[in-house]
Amino acid sequence: MTVLHGAFVVLRPTVTEDIPALAAIRATPEVRARWRVEDDLEADIAADLADPGVDILTILYQQRTVGLIQWYSEEDPDYRHAGIDIILDPAVHGRGLGTDAVRTLACHLVDDHGFHRLVIDPAADNSPAIRCYTKVGFQPVGIMRQYERGPDGTWHDGLLMDVLAGELVR
Repeated sequence: MTVLHGAFVVLRPTVTEDIPALAAIRATPEVRARWRVEDDLEADIAADLADPGVDILTILYQQRTVGLIQWYSEEDPDYRHAGIDIILDPAVHGRGLGTDAVRTLACHLVDDHGFHRLVIDPAADNSPAIRCYTKVGFQPVGIMRQYERGPDGTWHDGLLMDVLAGELVR
């Protein structure tokens, strides 16, 4: 994986040395509310890094780690697509960095990997994330009822969104 440059952010392959900073971001209350978090955040991130089915990139802004963005793919030729997930430090929310990171990765997946369709699945009540993804061209497909279990143990709805290659807002 090469280093990707957006308008504001740099996306580079995540390395072991990134784990403490990423664990600190995942420990913030805002991220904990959206992402399932284990007790040992560093071990959880290390396990994610070892997963061959997921490519994880560290998001840098002004040479500082501000999050991670990851992607996975379905390679069956009849269903081929890629999916994206992102975590961004709440301290940098509202600056367009999430949009820039998602756009940068989406363009890479379309242009360099040849995906014609990308998906992303925010919590249905996560309006800031939905606005971010919409700016890149993602459109709602539908509500996935009781899609994910939250930290409180209850099930929450998710919103499936997708974008076709020709719909990307570059």
